[in-house]
Amino acid sequence: MSSMKIDAVSHLKGTLCIPGDKSISHRSVMLGSLAKGSTHITGFLPSADCLATMDCMEKMGVTIDRLSENEMIVHGVGLHGLMKPLDTLNTCNSGTTTRLLSGILAGQDFNCRIEGDESLSSRPMGRIMTPLRMMGASIQSEKDNNCAPLLIKGSPLTAIHYNSPVASAQVKSCVLLAGLYAKGNTSVTEPALSRDHTERMLPMFGGNISVNGLTSTVTPVDELFGTDVSVPGDISSAAFFLCAAAMHPDAEVRLEHVGINPTRDGVLRVLKAMGADFTLENENKGLGEPCADIIIRSSKLHGTVIEGDIIPTLIDEIPMIAVMAAFAEGETIIRDAAELKVKETDRLALITENLKNMGCDITATEDGMIIRGGKNLHGTTIKTLKDHRMAMAFAIAGLITGDQNIMDASCVDVSYPTFFEELKSLCQ
Repeated sequence: MSSMKIDAVSHLKGTLCIPGDKSISHRSVMLGSLAKGSTHITGFLPSADCLATMDCMEKMGVTIDRLSENEMIVHGVGLHGLMKPLDTLNTCNSGTTTRLLSGILAGQDFNCRIEGDESLSSRPMGRIMTPLRMMGASIQSEKDNNCAPLLIKGSPLTAIHYNSPVASAQVKSCVLLAGLYAKGNTSVTEPALSRDHTERMLPMFGGNISVNGLTSTVTPVDELFGTDVSVPGDISSAAFFLCAAAMHPDAEVRLEHVGINPTRDGVLRVLKAMGADFTLENENKGLGEPCADIIIRSSKLHGTVIEGDIIPTLIDEIPMIAVMAAFAEGETIIRDAAELKVKETDRLALITENLKNMGCDITATEDGMIIRGGKNLHGTTIKTLKDHRMAMAFAIAGLITGDQNIMDASCVDVSYPTFFEELKSLCQ
């Protein structure tokens, strides 16, 4: 699929069951692989990124029985049961797979090589190489540019207390997973709280982890044990439909069983601040991950300021939030989002370019943007640079403007392979 035309629609109505959370799907396969015994996973997201994680674990001797697209049994090999892969581990476009797996591989008794696609090969890996080396790991960038491909020689690791310069769940999780193989207690302190899926999931497998404010600490255990993991719907994927319904003049959409983890619910807080009309039903705040059904309706939206500690809780949703802000009345300011420059693309630059081409009054800043909403926007050709979130966010804009041409639309397969089908179902 090279490009896709999006036309304006008269209404958005219906119920969707959002595909499983990408972050939780990755971790369930990794921890299930490191556990003794079997792990039954339901609600798994069969996206390109998560399939890359499965492929890497299978290359290291883990057997995974696919019961359906979304359900599997991972036959774990134990904390020390991974085998040296015969070939390079290909993590494709997945930064999560690359960074978390590097933490696991640093403490093994074998060497391996990780590579990804062209986009992944430009993403910063120095942020994990630094703390892993502090732990005694042997990890280097093959091209000596702090990017993949990575060469990792398994080494004995020593615990550290790492003060991370960035609030990144991938960096934090990489260090904590390496800590499973280190002598002593390994801690990570962040400048702001990033998503905490690793901290929530490790204890389900018998891991020993504690959280005190912005510091997470893992204590090594002799073994992890297989368990059942039910993956809730991914709020980052739900965000596209939440914003679509809030923006559209005739909409009511129900999204079922969506994860509302407080380290991920920033988009809900922004929707509330912008005046969106939504309610939560069937809230489940039990063990593991909190989730709920979200019902959202057409709303009169206004601008807001998005900055500070909320940014790590919605970093992946900023492309969609920026598009929504362009349709809202008044000014929206996004700050402290420089992290978006080193995602699949420089998302700050690409959001600005595409919104300008739609007729939006937008100014790029060093760490964000200023969007003066409420102008008459029009469809255009949207450059995605094969960034899945860019394709989805600007497809939503096209539901209102019409005449929107999304380049490289198949890149949505990275996180949401059925996105366009489900979007169509709401327009019937």
